Amino acid sequence: MTNEITKAELGRRAFMAGTVALAGAAAFWPKEMRAQAANRNFAAALGWTTYDSGRHLQDGFKAAVAELGGNLTTTDAGFDARVQSDQIDSLVASKPDALFITPADAVAIAPAVQRAIAAGIPVFCADSAVPGTPVTTTAMSNNFGMGQYSCEFICKMLEGKGKIARVMLPQNESWDQRTLGMEWALRRYPDVKIVSEWAFALAGNVTPRQTVDNILTSNPDVDAIWCAWDGAAVEGTLAARAANRNDLILTGIDGGSQAFNYIGGDTPLKLSMAQSFYEMAYSCVFYAQEHLAGRNAPRLIVTPTYGVTKEMLQAGIPDDFDVPGRAAELGWLRAV
Repeated sequence: MTNEITKAELGRRAFMAGTVALAGAAAFWPKEMRAQAANRNFAAALGWTTYDSGRHLQDGFKAAVAELGGNLTTTDAGFDARVQSDQIDSLVASKPDALFITPADAVAIAPAVQRAIAAGIPVFCADSAVPGTPVTTTAMSNNFGMGQYSCEFICKMLEGKGKIARVMLPQNESWDQRTLGMEWALRRYPDVKIVSEWAFALAGNVTPRQTVDNILTSNPDVDAIWCAWDGAAVEGTLAARAANRNDLILTGIDGGSQAFNYIGGDTPLKLSMAQSFYEMAYSCVFYAQEHLAGRNAPRLIVTPTYGVTKEMLQAGIPDDFDVPGRAAELGWLRAV
């Protein structure tokens, strides 16, 4: 657990805060409310902190608490739902004013989330909804829309005809909606055929790289591979290079500097649906403060997603695109 934020993190986030709406919101609060917020204790049960997604979520929580007031204790479950459930119970025992969660497996941790709510602790979730629980606020992307947009991108590049494969992520209901969106898009393109597919399992022994290697071996004429997340798309790009398939089209979902570097480098990875992870986390903290101050908080926030292509990265690789307001400065338009 950690209650500390480095001076470098605070300095970078404080600089960006001057240009965004949410990050400047504390300045408009009455002094007595800001003083009250400073004494609040928050806890964050993070499903993971690895990859760009986990780092941006963690940064958003830390920066928001630092700017809006309070103290923050965090845990990292490393994608293990059992571990995260135990961590939630432990954090609940410390009686925080509010609990923030990024679910490793939303269904599996639902009983622990329900126990937190039954203990009188308001819960705010980022990235995934926890089914069957009265969470105060959930901030997440339009998963169905991201799957639909990225699949349609492939279909248009193929001019409506070709063979594709897909690497799916059915770990929870939210992520599985990406596949449903992908299938919806294909209804408009009957000449685009799925020739191979694989469902990733966090506890499985087969990596996305091995999967794409196998896809390219068994289907050497496949034109594109739709991936439900950037990790698979990046590993798929390495497999495409090894197979000398630079003509292959890959798409992913998540966003961040790793995927952006591949997209900007003329690799087979052509698109990432870049999610606003930082904004998800920041908005959870903001509305926790609002809720604790006796004001209304939205049940659901659908944060922006940007369909990032090489053309959008001509000026460089932005690591802060998901800080509220930054995408507008870059000239990026929301895709879903």
